[in-house]
Amino acid sequence: MPPRISASSYSNTAPLVWSFLYGSNRGRFELIMDNAPARSAELLQQKRVDAALVPVIEYQRIEDVLLIPKVCVGAREKVRSVCLVTKDLDLRDVESVALDASSKTSVALTRIIFREFYGFEPHYNEAKPNLSEMLMHSNCALLIGDPALTVDEKIYRKFDLAEIWKEYTGFGFVFAMWMTNAGKSEIAKTIDFCRIRDEGLNHLDEIIANYETEIALDRDGFKEYLSENISYTIDDSMRRGLSLYFELAHKYRLIERLKPLQFTN
Repeated sequence: MPPRISASSYSNTAPLVWSFLYGSNRGRFELIMDNAPARSAELLQQKRVDAALVPVIEYQRIEDVLLIPKVCVGAREKVRSVCLVTKDLDLRDVESVALDASSKTSVALTRIIFREFYGFEPHYNEAKPNLSEMLMHSNCALLIGDPALTVDEKIYRKFDLAEIWKEYTGFGFVFAMWMTNAGKSEIAKTIDFCRIRDEGLNHLDEIIANYETEIALDRDGFKEYLSENISYTIDDSMRRGLSLYFELAHKYRLIERLKPLQFTN
């Protein structure tokens, strides 16, 4: 049987899976594409896949998993697709936050931002990622992925979570990484995720064409997002930011334990 791999169908993951769908690795693997990053974490935890692109917070929650090095979905400065949105309030005046829970990394980051950086904790509730409905019952909303890219900033105030993180810590941020179960790490080692990433990044025009009818961004803005806002390679700042993120998540009991970073090689 070919190795089974899971990833979300958000546009920012497209360069990491293009090779599996259309490129040199087409047909070599069984690729499961699901709408929500949290679903990939479930499949990995259930050992139903050999590797998955998973929200990084799940590394601390899933038993016996290893990080696959060098490749990620992250941001060095500004991410654009993970944001807090209000009608007119500054974040320091927020009392309640509607959470899009499809990526638990961003939910934990939101809680850290309010507690560590702003010194208070608003009331939280989970909601479907519909901005107008979220703001009917809360005065702030967490949006992630493609819905966050098209927030009308003439109507709403949009706060970029990677930008806030950079301002307060000086580090980049990692949102998701490829992970594998320790018992299947040898299978994962046979997959060249760096080469697969690079192949995808060399076909951004084709990727953008695939999403033209789904995302209301102009071509240049979408290309800037995929090539400049999102970082698919972890640098030292992002790795240090990942360690700090885990430490703060543990400090505020968002994770029960604090595992060191362990990679497949």
